[in-house]
Amino acid sequence: MNEEHEPIIYVVSDATAETAERVLRAALMQFGGIKPDLRVFSMVRSRDDLLEIMELAHERSALVLYTIVDNEAREFMTRSGEELGVPVVDLIGQLMAQLGAFLNRSPAGEPGIPRLTPDYFRRIEAVEFTIKHDDGQMTGDLDQADIVLVGISRTSKTPLSTYLAQKGQKVANVPVVLGLPLPRQLDEIDQSRVFGLTIDVASLIRIRRARLKALNMPADTDYASREHVIRELEYARGIFKERTEWPVIDVSKKAIEETSAIILGMIAERKRALS
Repeated sequence: MNEEHEPIIYVVSDATAETAERVLRAALMQFGGIKPDLRVFSMVRSRDDLLEIMELAHERSALVLYTIVDNEAREFMTRSGEELGVPVVDLIGQLMAQLGAFLNRSPAGEPGIPRLTPDYFRRIEAVEFTIKHDDGQMTGDLDQADIVLVGISRTSKTPLSTYLAQKGQKVANVPVVLGLPLPRQLDEIDQSRVFGLTIDVASLIRIRRARLKALNMPADTDYASREHVIRELEYARGIFKERTEWPVIDVSKKAIEETSAIILGMIAERKRALS
């Protein structure tokens, strides 16, 4: 999935990271077509873990957004960002300060952990699984995925995977690369779990050109050329045609939430048909 120099954003939280991720996705909608490599780190509490994330962000030139309620931990993130040259955004600190002044009370400083229900643990497990199985990683255990997304670059595989994971779905995504076969493991798993993602030519060209512009790269590279995009889409279409069990969803002009609803709706309908 990751082209060289692709913008990377880390979302760090001492709880589930849902708040930070939702705020980020709402903000990204104002930058039409740009879909950074998003990495979510939830339940991060120790200074060692925070420092490791910040050092990794430094190595990968990532932006770090965080929702951390502990004041000392937030100060640590600010200080680390300054020392390492990592841009950081504190999404909750200023709000808590303003609320404290308005309510004339000090914040409790306790992470907003939900009740430790089976559903909560299922979502945490799903997020961890999804992160490990992004962009064709760890294909050896695709059979453990609830959902497998397949598509060419810039068909929303990673952000859609992350969104579905927050709903408790273990998601793996596999890229379709022009001229290369898909992992054999895809044909060995329950085919009803696999969903193809496609997009129209104009939308994909626009998204890829926006990506290149954001990276200060020339817009006339093969990656965003009409001829190359058509070849990639036709190659993917041929793969999908051979695998008639896979529903193919056109993500053109669809929000992540809409595509997610379509997939979950299909899964629910299948379950009702089997019951």
